[in-house]
Amino acid sequence: MLQLCKVTSSLLISNARAACNEDLLTQEGVTFCVNVTRQQPFPGLQQVRGIRVPVFDDPAEDLYRYFEQCGDAIEEAVKSGGKCLVYCKNGRSRSAAICTAYLMKHRKLPLKDAFEVLYTQIYI
Repeated sequence: MLQLCKVTSSLLISNARAACNEDLLTQEGVTFCVNVTRQQPFPGLQQVRGIRVPVFDDPAEDLYRYFEQCGDAIEEAVKSGGKCLVYCKNGRSRSAAICTAYLMKHRKLPLKDAFEVLYTQIYI
């Protein structure tokens, strides 16, 4: 099923297939994407900017070094009135880690609370 899950009113998470569905992005008003993959494409919409986090879905990857950069980019998009979509191939691990780090830094949530916010959006 193609869907963008709302983490907050301005932060969404999904898999790569949904992230490249231009109708979904337009409907949700997405203005910025964080592509947490080495190989998945970006959406083809000109009005959607983005950054790539070039990591594989592998425990040996150093995703931590991207937390600050991604969190700040998400916050900038949100503060400018936009909506951000974070995605990876399946929309469950790499993208969830980036969203969790963002919630902790910019929304001041403890790890447990940030995890619960994501868990309810992704798994329930």
